[in-house]
Amino acid sequence: MKKLTIFSALFIGALAFAQGIKFEDTNFSTILAKAKKENKLVFIDAYASWCGPCKLMVKNVFPQKAVGDYYNSHFVNAKIDMEKGEGIELAKKYNVKAFPTYLFVDGNGEVVHRTLGYVEENDFIQFAKDAGDPNKRLTALKQKFENGEKDPEFLKNLAGLTMYNDAEFAARVLDRYFSEKPEFDRDDVQMLLSATQSTESPLYKTFVAKKAEITKILPAERYEAFDKNIKVNTAIRKAYNADTKKWNDNSFMAEAQKFLTKDEAERILKRAKASRALKDKDIDTYEKTTIELYKDPSASSSEELNSIAWNFFENVTNKASLAKAVTWAQESVKKSENYANTDTLANLYNKIGDKKNARLWAEKSIELAKKSGEDYADTEKLLNSL
Repeated sequence: MKKLTIFSALFIGALAFAQGIKFEDTNFSTILAKAKKENKLVFIDAYASWCGPCKLMVKNVFPQKAVGDYYNSHFVNAKIDMEKGEGIELAKKYNVKAFPTYLFVDGNGEVVHRTLGYVEENDFIQFAKDAGDPNKRLTALKQKFENGEKDPEFLKNLAGLTMYNDAEFAARVLDRYFSEKPEFDRDDVQMLLSATQSTESPLYKTFVAKKAEITKILPAERYEAFDKNIKVNTAIRKAYNADTKKWNDNSFMAEAQKFLTKDEAERILKRAKASRALKDKDIDTYEKTTIELYKDPSASSSEELNSIAWNFFENVTNKASLAKAVTWAQESVKKSENYANTDTLANLYNKIGDKKNARLWAEKSIELAKKSGEDYADTEKLLNSL
């Protein structure tokens, strides 16, 4: 999906000339060998090309002199796209599920510390210092937890470090944290909602037991909606076999109809199948299922329609299907015209060979981008190519 704010990929190339972090331009095995020889850790910026916060780090943090001075002197630095080349296997090996993830790895390829997300300069340097201190590394923090540590701030920090790559462990940490909390504040509620992904998690018991506490902070209707989402996610997880990549439709429908109508359950199952097919690069299934889902796009939001239209632009080649995507992008623009969806429409028109409309909407997109202060470099490239 085209994001509202997109920073030019030129920033990545500019790093070579910046004062900041100097990344190795070689394969991972060579990087590990260098780290082992120099008795250093490897710092890995595990990123994805579409990730907005990753690009912000490239623009705002990696080029900083203080950041470069520390990272260049203490680590062998690697910047790896987790969705391309050897990054695909490294993402599996290191369980990278959110971007950007920062890994600190020893010369044998073992992770000793990790964190994630957009981080300001001082905190980013502190993470590096923690990675260099055996007593502050994630491995040491996990052992401290296993030894019975109950300090609330320690538990919150550890849960934050592990929530997106070791959800089962993070749930255990938060279960201990919440068991010691007589009252919840807003941060507690947010953390509980972020971590509770299944009715089988120990945190779901806390979610149910503390409903009165939670609804002092969260409106009751949002609590109920979140409860429904947890149940849906659980039913989806049970119905899909990741090994065989097969769905058990009957299992999902039987479970989902305990709290959804039949029509709701069928639509949610189709959405889940479409989403999974896209992740698995099964484009034929994704294409067919999505077209079925959006026969009538009028009830969908502008953002949702722009998202699926962009996904079709990036992944689909069938012209008839791309023509469907054009109608979704048109409906998105009709509902709320902005830089993102006009850019999507321009790209789709170009892909189906309609240069006239592609030029018209590219010009419109650039005009809107200038008014809202968006970066329109990619759209300008498209316009110049027409």
